Amino acid sequence: MASFISLSSPSYLSPTSPQFKCLGARTRVLVLPAKCLSSGPREETESKPETKRSLSSSLSSSSSTYNWCVGIGGVGFIETAYLSYLKLTNSDAFCPSGGGNCGDVLNSDYAVVFGIPLPLIGMFAYGLVGVLGLQLGRKNLPFGIDESYGRLILLGSTTSMAAASAYFLYILSTKFTGFSCLYCLTSALLSFSLFFITLKEFGVEEIQKVVGIQLCIASLVIASLSTSYSSSQSLPSSLAEVDLPYVETEITTPSSPFALSLAKHLKAIGAKIYGAFWCSHCLEQKQMFGQDAAKLLDYVECFPDGYRKGTKMAKACVDAKIEGFPMWVINGQVLSGEQELSALADASGFSELSQQPS
Repeated sequence: MASFISLSSPSYLSPTSPQFKCLGARTRVLVLPAKCLSSGPREETESKPETKRSLSSSLSSSSSTYNWCVGIGGVGFIETAYLSYLKLTNSDAFCPSGGGNCGDVLNSDYAVVFGIPLPLIGMFAYGLVGVLGLQLGRKNLPFGIDESYGRLILLGSTTSMAAASAYFLYILSTKFTGFSCLYCLTSALLSFSLFFITLKEFGVEEIQKVVGIQLCIASLVIASLSTSYSSSQSLPSSLAEVDLPYVETEITTPSSPFALSLAKHLKAIGAKIYGAFWCSHCLEQKQMFGQDAAKLLDYVECFPDGYRKGTKMAKACVDAKIEGFPMWVINGQVLSGEQELSALADASGFSELSQQPS
């Protein structure tokens, strides 16, 4: 009976007994793996923000690329729209010149492709890139086009524009020696910028897949331009092929007292006017002063020996860094283009009252 009681006694042991402490230890050991298992979900939870940050960074990069396409495409669209207006209205464009008039480049046969004015083609290309960038940024492409296909269209468009710009730069350097066309160079800069910005959006593996398509597009563009220009040679009216002897322009208008006084004042303060004998705006500027007053002006002719292919401007004009014809330099201030007499008076500090004898 005593033995029975001894065997059943552990069920009444106090919590301070060695057996209870051992059991508690076993309980703690069993609990520890449970704590270990909870580390898995934590790592997964901690990895989610990193994934989200990576995805957010990728989306931000794409959005920035498309925003750049919209911005640069918009600038190109405005430039080509202006040139299209000049082309359709047969107007002259004022632009900085480094030896020739860029208007002659814009009005040559090289500014037309298969009978279509080049600025119109450029306006369509820049507009397409701008619209694609806007739609891709919003993830809302028309006609059910998915994003991957839209990105390929964008890359193809910028590739064709870059190829065309490279070809036009070659034409400018070989067919228009001595000429500088600000609009042509600006358009080339915009096209190359769009191409590299779009290309950066594609990874190395993607570029390897589409490089063949890019080469085909570039080859097709250059072949089309070559075919168009080979069928129509540049017109003789282009200054790239003509020989213009120097001719002194004749002033036919009379000089007013104000024009005479202003011309004397400009001469006295060392103001200069730079021009070219073939520049119509230079002639109109002189006509404003009239016969007698125009003779008093310190006029610098930039092509005193005439103009022919390869002719460079006079050293005085090169040193003055001519920005266009005519160009005034008054008290260190540069005024480009034809100016009203009142504007010249203000720039030079001229006042009729100060010229009257006291």
